[in-house]
Amino acid sequence: MTLMDGNLKLNDEVRSFWERGPCGSGNAIVGELTPLTREWFEQIEAHRYKVEPFIHSIAQFSRHHGKKILEVGVGAGTDHLQWARAGAECFGVDLTEAAIETTRARFALYGFKSSLRRVDAEQLPFPDNSFDIVYSWGVIHHSEKPANIIREIRRVLKPDGMFLGMLYGRRSPFVFKLWVRHALLRGKPWLSFSDLVWDKVESVGTKSYTVPELDAMFSEFGSFEAIPLITPYDTDHWPRWLHKFFPNSWGWFIGIRARK
Repeated sequence: MTLMDGNLKLNDEVRSFWERGPCGSGNAIVGELTPLTREWFEQIEAHRYKVEPFIHSIAQFSRHHGKKILEVGVGAGTDHLQWARAGAECFGVDLTEAAIETTRARFALYGFKSSLRRVDAEQLPFPDNSFDIVYSWGVIHHSEKPANIIREIRRVLKPDGMFLGMLYGRRSPFVFKLWVRHALLRGKPWLSFSDLVWDKVESVGTKSYTVPELDAMFSEFGSFEAIPLITPYDTDHWPRWLHKFFPNSWGWFIGIRARK
C-alpha cells in the first residue's frame, strides 16, 4: 500500500482526487446537465437518496430543528441542504475547495446559509463543546488519520452531543467482489480486503472497518451504536433472488450513532 507520490502526504493525494469533483457529481449521474444549476443539483439529490435512502434513517434531519450542526465533508452539499431545510444552524468543512464552492453555490441557489470552510478535519478550527450534532457520511475513512478526526469530533461536540454518520465496512460483498476481481483472478490471493479498499476504492488510502474496530475508535464516547447497511454496491452483479439472503451485518456501509 503506497502513495502515488511518496513526496506527498496522503491527505494531499486525497484532496487532489476529490478536487476533480465532489462525490456523487460525476457524469454518470448528471449527464449533460449544466453544473451548479438547479437541475444539476436536483439530479444529484435524486440519485443519492435513491441509492442510499437509509441516510435519512441515520441522520433523521427533521428531528434536529434549531440545533447547531457541523458536517465534516460537505461534498456536493446534498445532505447539508437537508440540515438547513430542517431548520438547523449549519456549519460545514471539507478538504477541497471544489466541495466548498459547490455547497456554497447550492445554498445561494436555494436561499439558505451555512458557514463553510476548507479545512483538514484532523484539526477542526472550532472551540471545545461547540456543536449539538456532528455529521459525516462516508468521509472520515478517506483521511490519513481517521482517529484524529474522531477525537476532534468528540472535542467540538457539546456535552451529550451526538455524532451521526457512516464509515465503510470491510467484511462486505462489495469488498469480496473487489478481492475476486483484483486479487484472486490476477493470481494475488494473498492481498487482503484492506489492501484492496486502500488501492481500489475512490481516493488512495481509503480505509474500511469491522464493527469492533469502530467500537474501539469511538471508545471515548459515552455511547456507541453501529448500524451495518447492505447497499446496492453489495448486491450489484449478484442474482436478484439472492439479495434477500444478504444480512445487513454484511453491509459495505456502517451507520453510526455515538453520543459524547
